[in-house]
Amino acid sequence: MKVDQVSKRLQALAVSETLAMAQKSRELRAQGIDIIDLSLGEPDFNTPDHIKAAAVEAIKQNFTHYPPVPGYLDLRQAVADKMKRDSGLDFTPDQVVVSNGAKQSIGNVLLSIVDPGDEVIIPAPYWVSYPEIIKMAEGKVVVVSAGIDQNFKITGEQLEKAITPQTRAFLFSSPSNPTGEIYSYEELADLARVFEKHPQILIISDEIYEYINYDGKHQSIAQFESIRDRVAIINGVSKGYAMTGWRIGYMAGPLWLAKACQKLQGQYTSGASTIAQKASIAGLLGDQSVIGTMVSEFKSRRDLVVKRLSAIPGIRSNNPPGAFYVLPDVSAYYGKSDGKTLITNETDLVMYLLNEGHVSLVSGSAFGAPGCVRISYSTSQETINKAIDRIADALSRLK
Repeated sequence: MKVDQVSKRLQALAVSETLAMAQKSRELRAQGIDIIDLSLGEPDFNTPDHIKAAAVEAIKQNFTHYPPVPGYLDLRQAVADKMKRDSGLDFTPDQVVVSNGAKQSIGNVLLSIVDPGDEVIIPAPYWVSYPEIIKMAEGKVVVVSAGIDQNFKITGEQLEKAITPQTRAFLFSSPSNPTGEIYSYEELADLARVFEKHPQILIISDEIYEYINYDGKHQSIAQFESIRDRVAIINGVSKGYAMTGWRIGYMAGPLWLAKACQKLQGQYTSGASTIAQKASIAGLLGDQSVIGTMVSEFKSRRDLVVKRLSAIPGIRSNNPPGAFYVLPDVSAYYGKSDGKTLITNETDLVMYLLNEGHVSLVSGSAFGAPGCVRISYSTSQETINKAIDRIADALSRLK
């Protein structure tokens, strides 16, 4: 064994494709190339002023010492109040664990419940980190796929077929990254009826895009009484309140799971930033109109992206009702070439668009969606128009 040999655990992990594409964009920009980056899912809005003011006040009040591992009590109470206000769900502060972003919350849950060989079902398309976190927990990833013709949503029948005696958990997001799709009440009820028959399965519901919903009220799978005590809700302040850099996520779930996550977190990060926690309280309990302003703009951008993509020959797109992503099918371009580059898959196309069109997207294969590319429209309409002009021009050269 060499001193510079990394663990087998690390060797088994893939690099985050979204972060990798962002890095490639930065490298090309450093060479003086004008790159439009539509790869990262980060709102281009700044954190609202009342939230920033709460952070300043927290510093003045000397909230600069170690916080409790699961988060300040007033923040956990704010999360419980928010759950009741927005979804009619009853949680106590003891059932909430605040972490360094929603990604850590997901990791806490999986590392707390999964043993080697346990199976975790994830619908595809899925967020890039889901399978990698499952691998870190030494679990087995079981993928259930749904294509664009199903609006990228699986059915109860598909779920039932994937369940085995080894199934330990089910992990999904709604609204979804990378599709922007949302499971309706009826669709969630269909899944819940299956889970009723399998009491060993924990349902992990990633609801980080909850507020970015263009079609109506958010629906949580935790609303179904028959499975409520087996649902762990993952959420945070990053997307809804434009607080990506503040790094506050949380898990709300059964008490036994909250205690497990607290025990785990206490050994490898302890509590999240004190200042960010206090700012998050102002977000959760303060003026909520800031959300509507951002969502209205995201909807306009969604409409623009879908309209522009529909005018490009060979691209198939749905009309996603949430988040700020669209996942068009680009497989019609397979086998085409500009005379220099042959497109054999979606990864080739993404690299072609980066190098020839100077637009950064993410390959759908990173999300378990071969044939597709992910476009993030969390940027201005002017930038979106410019980017799609470049995409259309580059694609027109493929024959």
